[in-house]
Amino acid sequence: MAKFRKKPVVIEAIQHSTRGGLSDALVELLGGEGSRNIGWSFNSHTRIIRVTTLEGSMRAEPGDWIIKGIKGELYPCKPDIFAATYEPVE
Repeated sequence: MAKFRKKPVVIEAIQHSTRGGLSDALVELLGGEGSRNIGWSFNSHTRIIRVTTLEGSMRAEPGDWIIKGIKGELYPCKPDIFAATYEPVE
């Protein structure tokens, strides 16, 4: 079986806060207030974000990272997977 390595790419990502509502930066990453019905929704009681991804609707819980991919696609990522896969860019 052939082996492959991921190409190094720079992504945008923001961690979903474990406190309060949505930060302005996270709302901007998700496409802004006007896009609530297009790509995401937020339940203030449970603080769960539903993100429309290329694979369908996915749930992002507090502590998860929301990633914007190289083509503008959005998807959530658990903190342990994020830490193993990404590092800050200077």
